[in-house]
Amino acid sequence: MTQIAIYPGTFDPITYGHEDLISRAASIFTSVIVAIAESEVKEPLFSLEQRIAMAQQAMHKYPNVSVVGFSNLLVDFAKEHNAQIIIRGVRTTADFEYELQLANMNRALYTKLETIFLTPSEKYSYVSSSLIRGIAKLGGDVSNFVNDNVVQALREVTWP
Repeated sequence: MTQIAIYPGTFDPITYGHEDLISRAASIFTSVIVAIAESEVKEPLFSLEQRIAMAQQAMHKYPNVSVVGFSNLLVDFAKEHNAQIIIRGVRTTADFEYELQLANMNRALYTKLETIFLTPSEKYSYVSSSLIRGIAKLGGDVSNFVNDNVVQALREVTWP
């Protein structure tokens, strides 16, 4: 049975924590779609095209992983791609409470969609895109937390 999983997020930028979850999901599911949300509400640092390009570079070593941008409801995106599973990462109980609410709403909107929660490896349990952006903005070294292409992209940002 083909099982298509979607790992949605803003990925602003993609981190080794994200890659950790994606690599584990790729070993479980036939296909994993990294679905990068346009997410204008969050006012991302990088454009959707930049975030897709960074994620594609990070995911090139996983043959069953694709990267796609989207701007519609996640449940509609899942239907369009015949996906049955949503992958979500949880680091803290606060993450879990928020993600549980989203999972229940997604299932209410599309009963064939299940959410699976994965926890990051311990060495990435504290890594978040917002922390990476904050460290980079202040000139800190983020090379232990993101791919080289992301490090370079962060160096090229003109910070407000």
